[in-house]
Amino acid sequence: MDPVNIYHAKTHFSKLVEQASQGEEIIIAKAGKPLAKLVPLGVTRTLRKPGLLKGKIHVGDDFDRPLHNTVVANFEGKK
Repeated sequence: MDPVNIYHAKTHFSKLVEQASQGEEIIIAKAGKPLAKLVPLGVTRTLRKPGLLKGKIHVGDDFDRPLHNTVVANFEGKK
């Protein structure tokens, strides 16, 4: 969309907000110079709940055991 001037933005604000909520970005300009951008707010994230998977995940006793030399060589791109 082409930039809209401040007067147009004031008189058609509801329409512009509706367009922005549909994903369109609206540039607001004064004397042809862009000054602001009206963008969609986006989806809000749900709050994280610590402990949600407590008791459902098991980490093996050998989790931090050093990797075998061949595995390390593969990660490093060696043969």
